[in-house]
Amino acid sequence: MTQSAYNCKKSNIEVADILREHISDYLAKYRMPPEHYKVVYDILNCRTAYLGGHIEECDHCGTQRNAYNSCRNRHCPKCQTITKERWLEARKAELLPVPYFHSVFTLPHELNPVILCNKKVMLPILFKAVSETLLEFGANPENGLGGKLGFISLLHTWDQLLNDHFHLHCLVPGGALAYDRNQWIWCQNDFLFTIQALSPVFRGKYIYYLKKAYENNELVFPGKTGSLGTAGGFKALVNSCWTCNWVVDIRDPIEKPEYVLEYLARYTHRVAISNNRILYLEEGKVAFTYKNRDTGQTEQTTIDAVEFIRRFLLHVLPKGFMRIRHYGLFANRCKGGNVRRCRELLGLSQELPEVVNQSVQEMMQKLTGKDITICPCCGKGKMRQVCLIPEGAGPSGYDILHPSG
Repeated sequence: MTQSAYNCKKSNIEVADILREHISDYLAKYRMPPEHYKVVYDILNCRTAYLGGHIEECDHCGTQRNAYNSCRNRHCPKCQTITKERWLEARKAELLPVPYFHSVFTLPHELNPVILCNKKVMLPILFKAVSETLLEFGANPENGLGGKLGFISLLHTWDQLLNDHFHLHCLVPGGALAYDRNQWIWCQNDFLFTIQALSPVFRGKYIYYLKKAYENNELVFPGKTGSLGTAGGFKALVNSCWTCNWVVDIRDPIEKPEYVLEYLARYTHRVAISNNRILYLEEGKVAFTYKNRDTGQTEQTTIDAVEFIRRFLLHVLPKGFMRIRHYGLFANRCKGGNVRRCRELLGLSQELPEVVNQSVQEMMQKLTGKDITICPCCGKGKMRQVCLIPEGAGPSGYDILHPSG
């Protein structure tokens, strides 16, 4: 039985399985920069004996199991659940009793080749253009508010088929704090701002900062993007950006604050694809599910494993890049005071709800309804840690990336 055939029969194919089998095929075709290498290396090692861990034993029947450590890489599909839940718990204290609007700002695909070569420059420009647009609209009384807006922005770089698709999700409370801090100004008629007004302002701001980056020689144009780096090529790129459609979408408001975190959970701490969307790996092909945005139906697609890896690695972010950011009322330097004042104006206590630091076991029981300390064999005893597994107790992902040693 080949490894592919074995994997096909598994019910839990993971990104790590695909990398383990086909990263050598990928490396034969593509050069892998250091940041990609680090992601692949971590995913290959995640929850394996190489990272160490501990052995647990049931205090009733004596069953033992190994529990290996996680890699904690933010691009790893297995390392986001607890991080996400802890982040959401911290945000719960900041919720205001108002409707929230979900807005999405999408960059035109004409920019994708340049963005992929310049993530450190062009992705911060996306955050800057979107935040300035929303804050200016909130400050202008002609748009219905005339105060200080607040919002959370979350970067996504993919579509359902793992192709490059750069867009920002923003969650915006339905109102603003007056500049004299004596009034909460409500959005009128469940309405935030008009898409037709937001889109050209967003476009203008992004192109302005893009041109500044070019003029300051902050952009690089390697390989096939070389022609775009010439004066004529860049001018043509900018002209095409002025004429193409810059998509801005504002969805129906989320009326109840208790639903806001549930809604946020769909978008925070996500990687390009979760392991549960992968159906099988067989004969160098990967099948996975995706949501067809035109029909709203979940469908299946199959692509070459090397192409799957290429698409997955498109979405690796630069080291230290913050993909979740807070603006306006929620800016980190003044968030606490602003939230307390807004709560007071909205008839709540100024004291923020206490954030309870739960253990992994407590969080998993809350998420799954199961006590992960209960013995999976007898269902009666508790699994207790009996000894540690040292780091390096198993093979490293280095051996897969460098099979010749």
